[in-house]
Amino acid sequence: MTDRSALMQAFIAATDWAGAAIAPLAGDASNRRYLRLTHTTSGGTAVLMDAPPERGEDVRPFLHIARYLTGLGLSAPQILAQDETRGFLILEDLGDALFARVIPGAPQMEDPLYAAATDVLIDLHRARPPEGLKPYGPETMTDMAALAFDWYLTGATGDNSPQRAETLAALHRLLRQHAATTDVIVLRDYHAENLLWLPERIGAARVGLLDFQDAMTGHRAYDLVSVLQDARRDVPPLIETAMIARYCAATGIDQTIFEAAYHCLGAQRNLRILGVFARLCLRDGKAHYVDLMPRVWDHLQRDLDHPTLSPVADLLRAALPAPTSAIRERLRAHCAS
Repeated sequence: MTDRSALMQAFIAATDWAGAAIAPLAGDASNRRYLRLTHTTSGGTAVLMDAPPERGEDVRPFLHIARYLTGLGLSAPQILAQDETRGFLILEDLGDALFARVIPGAPQMEDPLYAAATDVLIDLHRARPPEGLKPYGPETMTDMAALAFDWYLTGATGDNSPQRAETLAALHRLLRQHAATTDVIVLRDYHAENLLWLPERIGAARVGLLDFQDAMTGHRAYDLVSVLQDARRDVPPLIETAMIARYCAATGIDQTIFEAAYHCLGAQRNLRILGVFARLCLRDGKAHYVDLMPRVWDHLQRDLDHPTLSPVADLLRAALPAPTSAIRERLRAHCAS
């Protein structure tokens, strides 16, 4: 038994879940690990988060945001036990009905599920964001978009672009002009593999929320882009259009202004994801993220087609190559190198 496993067993033994059966759950791109606990007496279940501090993990942001969300009546997991110092949490088990699993088995649910996810954001954006969150404003967003040059382009071609500074400066100007506000909480990983369907609950609480520990304050279009331009599944364009209209109608926001921000944020986000996926392969040895790049690229191209992006579209298309099969193979060949 490793030292980490011994610490985990000691933590569980000091809670109401002592002696519980333990089974693995799917992880994510971080160093966190998730396990399902099944109580030996009641048969009830819970989820254990193992977030090793020595690997850069910190459960305190998760605790802060989870309590904020549940305080608003939204369905983040309830905290059942915690050890902040060692990085262990026992959480309410919200089940396995991820949107990404429900929709393939019940295609008729796709529109209602995306409507429910949009309604969560409508409710969430009516509330004041929690204290202590950093802003995800134009400067930070531009730095994050630079990952497309520093990891994706460098990994794909072996060289960075001489147009990097010019292109990022143009993107920064667009973000300042169209998406500079940071007045709502943005969960930042708001997509179909982090949303759970809880039909027995009411209203916005029917959507279970996961993976929100990296929340910041940002523009209200950001999480809508996240869920509608999903790196992991295709969202029909008609649903994307309908959900943008649904959000604007419910909030009274001018749709033309909102769509300009939406596509600026979409371009920024998809650039960041290309860079992050390349980094996960090249640095962390997680090559399967390379397979998602073509979809992200397609999202980026649609964002660049919006007239608002004309000052940067040609620069980006000239600077960054498409993730062809040859480029993806090159990235895989240098995985964790």
